[in-house]
Amino acid sequence: MKKKSMDIFDNSDFPISDVRQNIFAGTTVKLEDAKQKPIIAIANSFTDVNPGHIHLDKLAQRVKEGIIEAGGIPMEFNVPAPCDGIAEGHVGMKYILPQRDLIADIIEMHAISMRFDGIVFIASCDKIVPGMLMAAGRLDLPSIFVTGGANFTEIHFKSYGEEAKVDETVKLKEKVESTFCSSCGACENMGTGNSMQALAEVLGMALPYSTIMPGFHTKKSIYARESGKQIVELVKKDVTARQIMTEDSFHNAIMAAQAMGASTNTLLHIPAIAYNCEIELPINLFNEYSYKVPTLLSVWPNGDDNVNDLFVAGGIPAMLSRLSDFLHKDALNVSFETIGEIVSKAKVIDENVIRPIDKPYYEEGGLVVLYGNLAPEGCVVKQSAVGSDMMQFTGQAKVFESEHECLEALRLKKIEEGDFVVIRNEGPKGGPGMPETLAVTVGIQMNGLKRVALVTDGRFSGATSGPCIGHASPEAKDGGPIGLIYDGDEITVDVPNRRIHVNVSETELDMRKKNAVQKEPEVSNKPQYVQRYIRSVSSGAKGAVLK
Repeated sequence: MKKKSMDIFDNSDFPISDVRQNIFAGTTVKLEDAKQKPIIAIANSFTDVNPGHIHLDKLAQRVKEGIIEAGGIPMEFNVPAPCDGIAEGHVGMKYILPQRDLIADIIEMHAISMRFDGIVFIASCDKIVPGMLMAAGRLDLPSIFVTGGANFTEIHFKSYGEEAKVDETVKLKEKVESTFCSSCGACENMGTGNSMQALAEVLGMALPYSTIMPGFHTKKSIYARESGKQIVELVKKDVTARQIMTEDSFHNAIMAAQAMGASTNTLLHIPAIAYNCEIELPINLFNEYSYKVPTLLSVWPNGDDNVNDLFVAGGIPAMLSRLSDFLHKDALNVSFETIGEIVSKAKVIDENVIRPIDKPYYEEGGLVVLYGNLAPEGCVVKQSAVGSDMMQFTGQAKVFESEHECLEALRLKKIEEGDFVVIRNEGPKGGPGMPETLAVTVGIQMNGLKRVALVTDGRFSGATSGPCIGHASPEAKDGGPIGLIYDGDEITVDVPNRRIHVNVSETELDMRKKNAVQKEPEVSNKPQYVQRYIRSVSSGAKGAVLK
């Protein structure tokens, strides 16, 4: 029960042991108890600045109750919880993805130094859940996740239909107002926040049914208390994170991501988490499963449903039950049940929300990786959110050296139908920090452009729809071909065949490479962590992890 924390109470190094234990006693925990009971960390991302996390202090109290009831001693600490939405449109977005790895570093270092026996992770949103899962993989302690759930929309958005003559700007404005942050919890779409909460459950790291329910739901507190009790059981039985997050678990997560039409950021986070569990997970696995597993959900931006519809329809276990023939059923959940046992009891309550496997929302999985001379290591698109008329498209390149330049062109109406927008120098090193380009994708929609595609070495918001292709690797800063494209070059994307190609000869690309001048990343005030990040971050095709 005290494989780690016994280091604090070992008296073999007297007299320094007395100093150590008397300081610990200053936490108001009785030493007699502390010497007998497991010390359980609670890594909480509660913050006042992120609506997805403003309620996590309350959930932490319920977790503590469960730990105490089960015979453990809870010790809470906090980590950053950046909000992508608040960082949109300014320099702050450059510092969002790097915080994922910083969160993992903070938790790893603190948990090792303070000798915790087990750990409860509490989080909701885009970079925090994956950062914590990365830390869980590194630490390999008994671990469990409590998620903050989804927020609740003020108005349940439904499409206006083809016959409705409503201005596109009005439609988009109403969709945004009705979807984002009417309550606590992650933005209620199949963006990165809810994708990663759901996938924490699929990986087995959260109790079944616990992840995507509304943040204010009474059962959230019940699950938090049960998770507090369960972490003590995990410590007792010495079941650690890597016994849960196995290679089979990651394959299940990829299948689930395909069926959900999850965020393109999933292709950054799942390989990064696997890397921290010392499991190799090439991104081409997403292509392999995209042919086998159809998209079963139409949660926005794929369609008109929302995450609360999925919760009411039966939740993640119900969705996984549709995939029963594909799943690795022996994969373990923190409840000590296998995924096979969980899905065997699950029921689909609404087949309009969780489609049957033979009547899917989309015939293939939502996420695919495209390869070609523009992105030899791959790039990513959410095909379930691309219209059928844009699955194959050829356009003339309109090249921008940054998101800011592209936004200016949109404001001046310089992007036209038939353009293939190229935004470069926004990768992990070049951005730096691989900032998401949601502002550009929204701008294209609000300008009413229908026949425009976009490729970038940056990334997108999980809320992005349309022919928006991200993570082009190698990035421009690493000499990738995206840095060699000129205005007017013809670019072809063929999503069904997983190809993207700039129609320029290899001889011409080689000549351009010899004459290329790389743009240095713009780093506001040159934060030291970001400078270290630039030096050590891998490509987007490998999860943008620090090595």
